[in-house]
Amino acid sequence: MDVFFEDGHSDHLEGKRVGLLTNHTGIDRKMCPTLSRLQEKISIKALFSPEHGLKGQHYAWESVAHGDEVGIPVYSLHGETRRPKPEMLKDLDVVIYDIQCTGVRAYTYPTTLFYMMEEAAKLGIEVIVLDRPNPINGLIVDGPMLEEKWRSFIGYINIPYCHGMTIGELAQFFNAEYKVGCKLKVIPMKGWTRGMSYRDTGLAWIPPSPNVPEPDTPFFCPSTGILGELGILNIGIGFTLPFKVVGAPWIDSKEFAEKLNAQNLPGVHFQPYSFRPFWGLYKGIDCNGILIQITDAKVYKPLSVQFLILGMLKSLYPKEFTKQLANSPKKDLFCKANGTDKVYETLMKEKYPAWKLIELHKAEREAFLEIRKKYLLY
Repeated sequence: MDVFFEDGHSDHLEGKRVGLLTNHTGIDRKMCPTLSRLQEKISIKALFSPEHGLKGQHYAWESVAHGDEVGIPVYSLHGETRRPKPEMLKDLDVVIYDIQCTGVRAYTYPTTLFYMMEEAAKLGIEVIVLDRPNPINGLIVDGPMLEEKWRSFIGYINIPYCHGMTIGELAQFFNAEYKVGCKLKVIPMKGWTRGMSYRDTGLAWIPPSPNVPEPDTPFFCPSTGILGELGILNIGIGFTLPFKVVGAPWIDSKEFAEKLNAQNLPGVHFQPYSFRPFWGLYKGIDCNGILIQITDAKVYKPLSVQFLILGMLKSLYPKEFTKQLANSPKKDLFCKANGTDKVYETLMKEKYPAWKLIELHKAEREAFLEIRKKYLLY
């Protein structure tokens, strides 16, 4: 947003009919909302909001209705439709996108951008992406790829779960690799380097989702989030440490932590931890498990941590875990989040699944690293 004005990109919009896809995370470095900055020079004709709504207060499962923001129509893309309809776009020449994401594939904000690009391309509308940092960093690439049959709103393109790209880089990747044909312009950041976590940027962190409260939470979302989709362990949702803890009444904290630490995964320590959720799964019940401590963010592998936890649960508590896994009502959501059903199958079939899961799609990830080089801006 700052570069957009300081380098004269905004001049390009003179006389254009402009729409804005944004939410509460769209701010400049002085924390002024994107909408307010744009309105200083540009007349915004329509607003589009993603999951959680324009102000970010809605729960993930809530359908958000269309609205109005000081005389500007607000079209919800997480309600009766998730794609912008032609009638929402018909009077626009340009749509600007400015939203902070979490740096993982299984997140709806990038998909909302991709849907917008596809629909805008059909009408010849330009899309301008105001780039933002990947809050994990631009180096970590980890986790399974996306198989076509599991393509969904929570995972739309074939990239690793942790892809190490910015939203602008992903837009370029999607436009070219999926032959979208969108008239796309990405406004790059200045001063961001691939090794930076969000804390390193010095920018203000605005929680993009209710359960992503701190700038380091994006490291932990891919460390336990898929596990949480099974609905058999509490991962801190409903407690003060979302995504940072894993627990259940049937786990032995000390044994679990010792076995995990013995695997010597780089950049992480598992601390025995007990907690009692305020709401959600196991509300009011003592849960035993682990607190994840990142010791070196540069070498930390979130999905490797998650798969080690899953594999160790299967190894230590085969009857309890397999029974819960087989009866989980969220199998499809688990597979959609992973982007593959091979994780579920491996957990069900293998006695010691951890390292098989960690190695899953290794060759495909290496091929992706070569392809993505064409789209890296930094």
